[in-house]
Amino acid sequence: MTGHVTAPAAALADQLPDWVTLLRAPNPGPMTLDGTNTWLLRAPGQELGVVVDPGPADEGHLAAIAARGPIGLVLITHGHPDHTEGAARLSELLGGVPVLAADPAHTLGGSPLAAGASPDVPGLTVRLVPAPGHTADSVCFLVEHAAERVVLTGDTILGRGTTVVAHPDGHLGDYLASLELLSTYRGVPALPGHGPALADCGAAADFYLAHRRARLDQVRAAVAAGAGTAAEVVAAVYADVDRSLWWAAEWSVRAQLEYLAVPTRESGDGGTELEQP
Repeated sequence: MTGHVTAPAAALADQLPDWVTLLRAPNPGPMTLDGTNTWLLRAPGQELGVVVDPGPADEGHLAAIAARGPIGLVLITHGHPDHTEGAARLSELLGGVPVLAADPAHTLGGSPLAAGASPDVPGLTVRLVPAPGHTADSVCFLVEHAAERVVLTGDTILGRGTTVVAHPDGHLGDYLASLELLSTYRGVPALPGHGPALADCGAAADFYLAHRRARLDQVRAAVAAGAGTAAEVVAAVYADVDRSLWWAAEWSVRAQLEYLAVPTRESGDGGTELEQP
């Protein structure tokens, strides 16, 4: 549980509702896994669909999304560029459809999404679920049609492995609370921002919560053992993670130190030093 996790946090979904389509962007990488997942939802018999997370500004990918039109709305789970960079161009390709996000900086042609918002999508019930933590503006979307439900989780829950808490914008306390909320969606498939769909959002959230709490115990132990900087905590706690990803691990470590109320200060070289009592 405390080692580097690369497997899915729950069983894979063997089948998704027929009103859900995955269009994966061609931007694979260590942080994006197979690429950014763009989800297209269209209720049976309805003309207009909704797109969640357009992904990068890749013309081929955006053209493939537009070809699945007509689309009446674009939704954003959070503001990282691998999810939002193509939003303005996609809106243009679709004739100026609104792009709605929690952050006004990523909202076009409408009002920013607020807690409890229910964007109007023909034939579907869409409810915004606030999920701050990975970033301050992270949200999920609970979508229902007839007896079927899915949760679009953005980067709050991934299809493989675990996500980073992108300190200082991300906040671990908020992230743990968001996972507690998502753990209530038992048996509801999770459609993540990267990686395969998972069969049970609640089970995945439970796994993430246990993993985060185990990591916190490791961070406490590293500090007690004399780690003097965030980088030294990363080396002790994330030793099994490829060094090329330690910069991202340090985001999470800084968030963990803040959560544990370990006093820190910026060092002269731009790192984070732990203040000694």
